[in-house]
Amino acid sequence: MTVDAASANQELDETPVSHESERGDAPEQREQQEQSERAQPESGKPQRAKAKSTARKTRTVILTLTVTGTADGEWQAELKHGSKWVAKGLDIPASAVSRAAKELHEELSAPIDEVINEAREQQQAKVAQLEAELQQAKQALAELES
Repeated sequence: MTVDAASANQELDETPVSHESERGDAPEQREQQEQSERAQPESGKPQRAKAKSTARKTRTVILTLTVTGTADGEWQAELKHGSKWVAKGLDIPASAVSRAAKELHEELSAPIDEVINEAREQQQAKVAQLEAELQQAKQALAELES
């Protein structure tokens, strides 16, 4: 169902619609009266005009820094200025990410440090596994040599 906005507003408006010939008002007077009626809320109190701010507007610069980490502890950064890419795919050490997060805010550093610690634990487990495999390979080589 399609509803015309003008007809919907007319249905909701409880004031009777009058024509120029019925009122005898000039179009300018009628328009001013309608504007003043719309300016007053239903409670009957006149609405205040909003005060214009005299504060000087500052130019806002939008820079978007995206830092992405993997479970392996590899981190990358990308920087956008508005919609233009400034840098993409920069490899960043985990320690630099942690330091930067601590400098920015505690609420940022706690979750990032959790991710870094989790990645560190996974890497330690991987190193232990690889060391065990290396030890087995050395033993197998020693048996082949004798």
